[in-house]
Amino acid sequence: MFQPKKKRPRIRKTMSGLIALTLLSSLILPNVAGAEPVEAAQVQFANVSVQAGQSVHVPVALKKSYFGVKAYNMQIDYDTSALEIVRITPKSINANTISSNEEGVADFQYEINNAEGWVRIIWVDFSGGNNPIVDEQQMFDIEIKAKNNATPGTKQLSVDQTDSEHWHFTNVEHQSYTQLSGGTITITAANSGGGNSTPNPGSSSGGSLSPTSPVVTTVPSTPAVTKGVDIYVNGQKQEQSASATTSTVNNLVTTTVHVDNDKVINQIGSGLRTLLLPITGTGKDAVVGELNGKLVKTMEGSNAEVVIQTDSGTYTLPANQIQIDQVLNQFGSTVPLEDITIQIAIAPSAASKQSAIQAAADKMQNTSVVAAPVDFEVKAIWNGQQVNVDRFNSYVERSITLPEGVDGSKITTGVVLQPDGSLLHVPTKVIKGNVQDSAIINSLTNSTYALIYHPTTFSDVTSHWSRDDVQDQASRLIVQGTGENVFAPDRSITRAEFTAVLLRGLGLHSPISTEATSFTDVKTGSWYEDEVQTAVSYGLISGYADDSFRPNSEISRAEALTIVSRAMKLVGLAQADASETTSLLSTYSDSAKVQAWAAEPVASAIKQELVQGADGKLMSEADISRAQSAAIVKRLLAKAGLI
Repeated sequence: MFQPKKKRPRIRKTMSGLIALTLLSSLILPNVAGAEPVEAAQVQFANVSVQAGQSVHVPVALKKSYFGVKAYNMQIDYDTSALEIVRITPKSINANTISSNEEGVADFQYEINNAEGWVRIIWVDFSGGNNPIVDEQQMFDIEIKAKNNATPGTKQLSVDQTDSEHWHFTNVEHQSYTQLSGGTITITAANSGGGNSTPNPGSSSGGSLSPTSPVVTTVPSTPAVTKGVDIYVNGQKQEQSASATTSTVNNLVTTTVHVDNDKVINQIGSGLRTLLLPITGTGKDAVVGELNGKLVKTMEGSNAEVVIQTDSGTYTLPANQIQIDQVLNQFGSTVPLEDITIQIAIAPSAASKQSAIQAAADKMQNTSVVAAPVDFEVKAIWNGQQVNVDRFNSYVERSITLPEGVDGSKITTGVVLQPDGSLLHVPTKVIKGNVQDSAIINSLTNSTYALIYHPTTFSDVTSHWSRDDVQDQASRLIVQGTGENVFAPDRSITRAEFTAVLLRGLGLHSPISTEATSFTDVKTGSWYEDEVQTAVSYGLISGYADDSFRPNSEISRAEALTIVSRAMKLVGLAQADASETTSLLSTYSDSAKVQAWAAEPVASAIKQELVQGADGKLMSEADISRAQSAAIVKRLLAKAGLI
């Protein structure tokens, strides 16, 4: 139901002037025989649900228009006992926004009055009709909050369409007859889940999602400023296919790039390979790329990737790693994909994280933090709820751009901060640039990443064949010494120790499922308990037929290479097939000693040049040494392009 009209306070001259312009435009624009369209243009407010105390976004879109909209004004009324407007964000690409309490005139203006329960929005195309709002284009977004004491039920966003000061549209040809639909706000009790399906914790065999949680919305301390930006599809510039909105929240400047999803889909059909969102000039500020589930699904079918490129770093994310079907199951399988917003963010880490990383580095010998930590995040948002996409099925690449003057050779690895305050390795390689170097980090999870310099040497490998491999891996925090400046390269290594070294090299620091291991000899509280559980969850180890793992037993070369061959699948390295296995093993004089269960794993390691043998022998039954373990892990990571 419409609320009765109220007396309105006098609005600023700039805003009232725009109202006059929208009304005047219907008189000065040419008509087509003075006729109205056969069918009315359609404006749609989304119908949404929101928990009491939470915020939700209400997209307002032009769904049908014969000639495109050149100007409009509308006044939306709402029930102040239950709702309040947080902000209005323009979505049409050419809009330049300004709130009514600022100086100057912009083509998009709004005024919010939460005391009386109305918001007025006005837009005029100052280009003379060259940039109208066309079919299937979002006009603006209303962020609305349900008050903490709001009673569960439905509320309606309403407009008095009989009053031209409250509802008026003009298109390129004539005054437009425009109808309105939607705008129902369903309020649910706090913590009721809003009718969402039971959260799905994700698969234990691959990437997973966090359970749904309410979106935490913070009001910007400065008004949002929006401008059109260019994006690239398959390397080709696509003009007017995205807009960028910049605002400041808690002293953090954030630029959000809103992709025109339907336009991109229509432009590329089913041939999309890369969607690049290049945002420069933002320095160390936060950047968020925003697209909807429908576009992500289209990209997934084309094996395409989205690339967010900023001054501080780049995030290259294959669309299939967003796992849009799992996201949909979290929110409810009937939710339209186009209503799900996917946000991909690169942002400077909070000061508390920076301090924690510096404190961890200070506790380590000969360690310095080279570049400030950066957060990489992916989340899905719908109906006031969000799901964090923080685990992937394959390695996902992101880069951190080094400050000018910082030498990339002074970086030994990228690290992540653990809950216990320690720093752990993630696969990292440095790329030299003309002006600035960059560090490429590959990981199966999202996190906060920093770059450190941790050069390490050992006195007992100075003349050893493994010197470069061992010291490289130690500088990356993958292997450790056995004492003061000592590595003991020829000493054998246990099954638990080898598993831990391989996991550190791969950057796997926690299991992907909470299912406990069933090994009878892995003791609770042992130093290797978490490592064994992590390795089991990723399918790297399986143990023996008697349900033991034998963590303290030395590991043979054949056993080590069997674990490594499973890791090869994880990093995308091809393994030897049956015909290759026979051929590859036959070149070694002791190939007959390779047991059947180890034949393909050993052959796969030979194929990828991870092992070479000695004196024409594989020595598969011999214990593997600490030096050999370091060398094999390094070769694995290098062959996969991770370091």
